[in-house]
This record gives sequence, structure tokens and C-alpha cells, in this order.
Amino acid sequence: MPKLRSLLFNGLFYVWTGILSVIAVPLVLLPSRYLLGMVHFWTGSVIRLLEAVVGLRYQVRGRKHLPSGPAIIACKHQSAWETIALWCMLRRPSYVLKRELGLIPVWGWMIPKAGMVPVDRSGGPSALRRMVADAQQAAAQGRPIVIFPEGTRVAPGQTGKFHPGVAALYTGLNLPVVPVALNSGLYWPRRQPQRPGLITVEFLQPIPPGLARREFMAKLHETIATATLRLEADATRSVALHPPADTKQTAVH
Repeated sequence: MPKLRSLLFNGLFYVWTGILSVIAVPLVLLPSRYLLGMVHFWTGSVIRLLEAVVGLRYQVRGRKHLPSGPAIIACKHQSAWETIALWCMLRRPSYVLKRELGLIPVWGWMIPKAGMVPVDRSGGPSALRRMVADAQQAAAQGRPIVIFPEGTRVAPGQTGKFHPGVAALYTGLNLPVVPVALNSGLYWPRRQPQRPGLITVEFLQPIPPGLARREFMAKLHETIATATLRLEADATRSVALHPPADTKQTAVH
């Protein structure tokens, strides 16, 4: 049954996304708030669709750690889920994303209008400088800057190498960095069906600006890794104690 639900969700997701993409094309000609409103509507509808079809919900901890002004949101990356859901939790976030996404028809055309921060990951120091300059413009508008320091999805139980982009933002923007831990990979694994359950997202104690680069990177890495392992362990124990009614009692792994 979970696999059938996942298959149904994926079909509805692509149809719905295609419809909204066509509707959104004319919004590129209007002020950016209209396009940002469409993105907010799309992300919210996808999250609700996940809950209705798959039975996948989420809870948020540590909202008190989100500053009222702009900040850098450094998030663990396990799944496609957080790229969608963070938009529902933050106010008009600006994502740091790989420049290749701009080549995707329709959605790629909207990236500059939406105020995202593209980065050429093979471009070296000059690409990082452009990234910081674009992020400064977004921060000046009061928008949080979302970055996934690992640069790609990493399976639960593993930690990827943090790329220099997050350090460049930290030193270049002089903003607090809010680490984010989660366990989404247990429920929406890469290239596997989505599973019912409860994803936990936790905003952690902000790291203030001013630390040395090496000290900052070590602290960020340790903070996210430790909290993520804790959330994964909590989810595993919860599934073992309260297995879904239509599955055998096996731990998530």
C-alpha cells in the first residue's frame, strides 16, 4: 500500500507542477511578489498532498532560534522534501542553488525573477564572489538565505563534506547562521518511494558572526551532524515502538 500511495503522489505531483508552471509563466513579467506568491502556493500544496496521499507529515522544533531579520539557514540535505518544505517555514527565502538548474525549461527561467542565488560550483573564487554579491542583495531585502552545505543529498547516518560556499556567505554577509537538522531521508529516500511518517525539522542555536573560518566550519559541521543523528535515532525508536498499522514491526534504517 505505501508504494501505491507513493506512485499516486508522484503522478499527481508532476501533473500539478506542470499545470502551475504553465500558469506561472506570465508572472515573470509582473513584480516578483506575484511569482513568489505562486511558489508559496505550490510548496504548500505539495506538502498537503504528501500528507493526504502518502501520510507523510512533519513537525518543527526550535522556531525561537530563527532571527527576526535576515540570516543564513544552513540545512542538512537528505531529501527533496526540505527543498520544498523550507519555503513553507521561512518568509520569502532565497535559495543558493547550482547554476545548472537555470537550464530547466520554465522553472529555470523564473530563478532570477524569484531572487534565488545561483552558483557555478566549478567556477572557483570568482563564482563564490558572485554568489556572495547576489546573497547580499537578497539579505538587504530582509530575506533568509538558505544553503545546503553538503551541496547534494546525503543518506541518513552519513555526513558529507561541507563545501566552501557556506563559509563564504558567513564571512561575506556578517549574518548569524542557523544550523538545521532533520530526518527527512528516512521517509523520502533518494530514488525510492516516499513513506508515511513524521519528519522532524529542528532549527538549532544560531552561530553568531565573527568566528574564524575554520572554527565556524567545525562548529557548524558538529552541530548539524550531532542533532541529525539524534533525530534519526528518535525516529527509529518511534517506529519500533509504534509501527504503522499496515506494516510489520521493523525499525527504519
